[in-house]
Amino acid sequence: MEQLLGVKLGCLFALLALTLGCGLIPICFKWFQTDAAGGHHRRVLRLLGCISAGVFLGAGFMHMTAEALEEIESQIQKFIVQNRSASEGNSSDDANSAHTEYPYGELIISLGFFFVFFLESLALQYCPGAAGGSTVQDEECGGAHIFELHSHGHIPSPSKSPLRALVLLLSLSFHSVFEGLAVGLQPTVAATVQLCLAVLAHKGLVVFGVGMRLVQLGTRSRWAVFSILLLALMSPLGLAIGLAVTGGDSEGGWGLAQSVLEGVAAGTFLYVTFLEILPRELASPEAPLTKWSCVAAGFAFMAFIALWA
Repeated sequence: MEQLLGVKLGCLFALLALTLGCGLIPICFKWFQTDAAGGHHRRVLRLLGCISAGVFLGAGFMHMTAEALEEIESQIQKFIVQNRSASEGNSSDDANSAHTEYPYGELIISLGFFFVFFLESLALQYCPGAAGGSTVQDEECGGAHIFELHSHGHIPSPSKSPLRALVLLLSLSFHSVFEGLAVGLQPTVAATVQLCLAVLAHKGLVVFGVGMRLVQLGTRSRWAVFSILLLALMSPLGLAIGLAVTGGDSEGGWGLAQSVLEGVAAGTFLYVTFLEILPRELASPEAPLTKWSCVAAGFAFMAFIALWA
């Protein structure tokens, strides 16, 4: 038991150190600031941004969405079995099976997507500056005319949306807490190390991408560092909670509530990925196949890690 506790404490500090290190690299080194870059340097940063977008896409589909769907299905199955036992067979098996066939997981993830969509629409309706007050710059979005078929007037720049940046941080924070919780609840040393390594493998890239997004948004250094610090504390916080409740089960509906929150976080993450990160990185018309390759490479790496996650 003491060995298991020591391993979990080691995982806690590893998660904290890796998240801080990877997240602060783009913030602390001026090389990653696109405003001061030009020529070949700027093209390299744009390709790194495309790889980061692929990482976000892979994290959204292969990790957050997949884990949320699996957990929601598992918790709903438990809930149905408990109800079936409580009713002592009064309801037919056909009725129960009809409930399990409904895509509850997909619905919850979609609700997370539409919730953020609603918040941003609300902000645009009553506080236009809250969702980004600048228009798309010609040097970054020279190919933005592609989207003019579906727009009227100026398009708010997706790269200048503080609301979406906040949503990105919140969704990743929720997910990080649950990742740490899963590590903290592992019953053996081998399972703890395996899961922690899987989390570390994809978390480093994702947090590095978050750091790049904050730099591209022009976030002040102190706020960017503060954001990364808060994000870095989420997984250790979840792991600490897992240590505190080790041996407990999903009593009182906690398991179902956790799975619902994971689903909502996955939906919000997908919203930011598709409406903030990918449009910005793919807006410029230069080297489209190269950008596709970078996005695909980032996604493929996350899909590869999902074999062990």
